[in-house]
Amino acid sequence: MGIKRQKKVRSLIIGIFAVLLAVVLLAPPLWLFISSIADLQELLRVPLRWIPERPSLERYVRILFSQGPESEFRKIMWNSFFVALFVTIICVSLGSLAAYAFSRLRFPGKEKILFVLLFSYMLPPIAVIIPLYQIFSKYRMLDTRQALVLVYSAILVPFVIWLMRTYFDTIPQDLEDAAKIDGCSHLGTLFRVIFPLSLPGVVATLLFAFLMSWEE
Repeated sequence: MGIKRQKKVRSLIIGIFAVLLAVVLLAPPLWLFISSIADLQELLRVPLRWIPERPSLERYVRILFSQGPESEFRKIMWNSFFVALFVTIICVSLGSLAAYAFSRLRFPGKEKILFVLLFSYMLPPIAVIIPLYQIFSKYRMLDTRQALVLVYSAILVPFVIWLMRTYFDTIPQDLEDAAKIDGCSHLGTLFRVIFPLSLPGVVATLLFAFLMSWEE
């Protein structure tokens, strides 16, 4: 009975800490949403009220449908979404193929190339800003979304390779050997065996690449 009681007390304590942690993490975004639908006078009222008396979606309507200065916000959001989407597609496509090669194939200098890739990811962007400016200026790509896609993809692909390669290494080699016995090539094994088994890692990589490029 004493052991069961200790387990219950421990579970209760963990539950309380989990609830407190959830409140701390969710309070800022919740307050941002409340601020967006509350009137200015209610936000300045003391004491503070978490539930607005007259909630309104007017700000969202202006941002999404207005043709005034707020329309610039839609343009900015579309540019960010366009860049993040294409960066994600490029990084995951190239990174997955390269990660599979580094995980399963044997070729000279594999570990050294991986180290160089990781080093290139750790390189501060300010160190290459002048060469990038000169290159994009030469090809008339300054202030274009295509230039952003190329730069962000070049920055994120090395980390995507490391991330996907680590996940591919956890998949047993025996499954690939069985697929090859059935006649699958390297690409067939990748798309029919490796990708379905590594779907959680692929999704995590997709989210990582999208959020990193979006934040830039």
